[in-house]
Amino acid sequence: MLNTQLKIFALLFVCQFFIITHSVANEIRIAVASNFYPTMKAIVEQFELENYESSKINKIVLIPGSSGKHYAQIINGAPFDIFFSADQLRPVLLEKEGIVENESRFTYALGKIVLWSPANGFVDPKGQVLYDNNFRFLAIANPKIAPYGIATKETLISMGLWNNMGKKVVRGENIAQAFQFINSGNAELGFVSFSQLMSPNFSLVGSFWEVPKSLYNPIEQQAVLLRDSLLGRNFMEFVQTDKALNIISKFGYDLP
Repeated sequence: MLNTQLKIFALLFVCQFFIITHSVANEIRIAVASNFYPTMKAIVEQFELENYESSKINKIVLIPGSSGKHYAQIINGAPFDIFFSADQLRPVLLEKEGIVENESRFTYALGKIVLWSPANGFVDPKGQVLYDNNFRFLAIANPKIAPYGIATKETLISMGLWNNMGKKVVRGENIAQAFQFINSGNAELGFVSFSQLMSPNFSLVGSFWEVPKSLYNPIEQQAVLLRDSLLGRNFMEFVQTDKALNIISKFGYDLP
């Protein structure tokens, strides 16, 4: 009797172990640029809605952060399955280093930057407020690690203002942190992603200037598959469907 009970217990343990390991095997971790994180959450929700049965055992984990920081983590062996960068430079570098799956790189969105302030009328339609210089702090994403920070620096250089800002510039690690500096009032204005203002989760207040694209290089956002899996490939394919592209457009991005 005891032996029979032990056998049943062992069998149940093996079954539970199989279920657990099977579930873990169907988990993918996606490193996503901070600016695209709200959009990505909406895309994942739609993907899971259309794949309801499989989503019961499949799990998609999103890890937001600056593209530069994600790149450094991937180079050092971070266990990411997919990388959605805010630029094309880092996906290209990963491809050259043989870290990505063959022919998996593609452009998923074209980003835009805006100068924004929560105060009505503070930012004029032509960005003259930057020349007037009547503010204490200007928030930007760090150009050393954030593609939107690079675009901001290019804009200020094009306007002949980069060297004039000095200590007024407050650098966030990524565009999400730059947004928080402005939204919290720690900086009167700053450069953010247009998608942050267009997010359905944000009630737009204040004033903004959409920066002319002639002032900065195109923000071509690309994705790569780092570890091959059926779930990973299915998700990458879904991001390129009309339903996903409609979500991307709705959040304020131009489409490739």
